[in-house]
Order: sequence, then C-alpha cells, then structure tokens
Amino acid sequence: MTNTQLFIAVTLLACAGFLLGKKRLVSMRGTKVSRSIRPHSTPVYYGLWISLWAVIPALLVMFCEYMLRRSGYVPASGMAQTAWAPAAIASGAVCAITAWLRMRPETRARNHIETIMNFLFMACATIAIFTTVGIVLSVIFESIRFFNVVPIHEFLFGLKWSPQVAIRPDQVGSTGAFGSVPVLAGTFLISFIAMAVATPLGLMSAIYLSEYAGSRLRAWAKPCLEILAGIPTVVYGFFAALVVAPQVKAAGEMLGLPVSSESALAAGLVMGIMIIPLVSSLSDDVISAVPQAMRDGSYALGATKAETIKNVVIPAALPGIVGGLLLAVSRAVGETMIVVMAAGLSANLTMNPLKAVTTVTVQIVTLLTGDQEFDSPKTLAAFALGLLLFILTLLMNIIALHIVRKYREQYE
Repeated sequence: MTNTQLFIAVTLLACAGFLLGKKRLVSMRGTKVSRSIRPHSTPVYYGLWISLWAVIPALLVMFCEYMLRRSGYVPASGMAQTAWAPAAIASGAVCAITAWLRMRPETRARNHIETIMNFLFMACATIAIFTTVGIVLSVIFESIRFFNVVPIHEFLFGLKWSPQVAIRPDQVGSTGAFGSVPVLAGTFLISFIAMAVATPLGLMSAIYLSEYAGSRLRAWAKPCLEILAGIPTVVYGFFAALVVAPQVKAAGEMLGLPVSSESALAAGLVMGIMIIPLVSSLSDDVISAVPQAMRDGSYALGATKAETIKNVVIPAALPGIVGGLLLAVSRAVGETMIVVMAAGLSANLTMNPLKAVTTVTVQIVTLLTGDQEFDSPKTLAAFALGLLLFILTLLMNIIALHIVRKYREQYE
C-alpha cells in the first residue's frame, strides 16, 4: 500500500467515524433511557470525537514505523514495511469502534475535543519556535566557520567587497575581500529611496481614502491600489530595467549628470512603487480604527478637518503606522529581483543614487548560486551576510516596538 492509498484510507476512516458518531447520538436521543438526559455537547463534537479516535492511533502507528525505519530496525522495503499500513488502519478502526460503543449522551465530547485542539495548537507553536531557533543556529554556526577564516573586524569594517577566491591550491584566483560596508551601503541607499517614495504616497493615499473619499470611490480605489501588491517582482524588475532605468539615464544626461545604465535610483523608485500598497493598506486600516469620538471632540473645539487629522488622528494612529512602515522597510531590504535587474551586482561604496550598487540579499543569492563548496569563504560569506541582516532587522524591530509602546501609552 502506497502512502497516498494509506492517507486516503485513514481519511475515509475518519469521515466514517464522524458520520457514525453523529448518527449514534441522534439515535440515542430517542431511547427511553436517554430521553431525560440532555447531551453534554452538540452532535458535531461527538462526530469529531469518534473521528479523532480513528485518526490519532493510525498516525501514531505510522510515526512509530517511520522512526523505526529511520533507525534501521525496520527494513526499507519488503513484508515488514507493508504490514504497517494494515496495522495503522486496524488500530484506528478498533479504537474508533471502541469509542463509538462507549459513547453516551453524558460523554464530555466538547471538553475532549478542546483539550486535543489545545495540545495541537501548542505543538504547532512549539514547532514554529524550534524552526526559528534552528534557522538562527544554522546561520550562526556557518557564520562562525566564516569568521574562523576571515576576521570579524575585516568583515564589519572592510571597505571592499570582492568574494572571489581560489578554491584549489593550483587555481589562479584572488585572495578575496570581504568587507560588508559597500553591500550595506547599497542596501540602505536603495531602501531609503524606496521608502522616500512609498511613505508619502502610501500615507497620503491612506489619509485620503479613510478621511476624504466617499464610500463609492473607496470601494473601487482601494482594490485598484492593492493590485500593485499582486504584481510579481520579476515584472517590476522588467519595468525597472526596460522603462525606468533608461528614463533616469536620459534625464541625467539632459542635466549633464553621469548616470549608469544600472542605478540605485531606478531600483529604488520601482521598489517604492511596489511597496506603496503595503504602506497604504496598513495605514488605512489603522487610521480607520481611530474612534470617531476623538474626531468629534476635535470638531467640537473648532478644529478643521485638516487640523483634526494632523493633531488627533495621525498621533493616535502612529503606533500602527510605524508598524506598517517597518514592514515596508523589511520588504524593501529583502527584495532581490528588482535590484538584480535595475541596480546591478557591483558592490560600490557610494551614496550617489546614480551609480550601480548591490544589496545584501542579492549578494547572498549570487554567492549560493550554482555548485558551491561550503568549505570556501566565498560560500560561507553568504551566511555571515544573512546573520548581519538578521541582527540589523532585529534592531529595527526593537526600535519600532519602543516607539509603538511610547505613543500607545500616551494616546490609549
């Protein structure tokens, strides 16, 4: 029996248990003994109770078979393995039938279901936590291997990024330079340009839609604005490379400015357009959640609509707006495709938006593309960049959380 067939069999067994559990409770309501006893739970809970008694034992048998097979106590093929599938189905059927026979109207089915669901939710939360810890530890361990080869001060304060190294002793190649400052400078430059575009446009759009626009205009304007969030980033990359970058270059030449064919300005402009819906949608939801009583109190004191928005609505909604801007910054920092197609791969240490630059995420993708040896500093540098980006993002989260807490205490 294949895994697909076993999954279908267990699913059918669970469905049968659900239907039989509900039907048995309905039939027991009509008996003389049970007519005076009010069922503890609704029929759905009794059906779920029988269904879980069918699924959980089967899953436990399948898990035991998997662990024994991984440890080598059970062969990977043959009769020993095929016997586990009927055992799983049989165990689920026996437990379901036993629960079905012992089911009574006074059985606390709802309490049992809620206990199992609480355990399931706790297990899911634990898996999520351990997954995060595993990701962080894997990045840290590989970064330590990198710092054993490249000094950490050279990585943090070096002004040149050229990770090309000779992998074999007989291979001609550079010794490599692993200074992260040019990569971080390009990341911050493009992110700053993107936020300079997205913050005013997104925030002003949110204020207009929530405070000025009518219900009919809002009904079609907001979905149209959010369509930008559904466009694939590769399409934005094509748009940046084929439309925006040539226009930026032509405008710079008209002004007598030297502009590279790939520039941080082109990538930042398109990236800012991409994250406008994120800023606008989150800010709109937060502004709309401000109590109307605060607006009415401002109007009662003689304030105009613009003064109310400036002095009452925006300060009250500031924690949520800051949270939305933080998500937008994270989106800009983690973008790769637009930077590759519009800003290039050159790690230039410059604050000139008309020059070609690169970002941390682009370099991580570049270093891990193709067949790589994980004993090479070139490959391990990707993990060091990932750890650095994780720390910087964590610091931004801490700062934003501090701002949110400060203003939340003031306006709530």
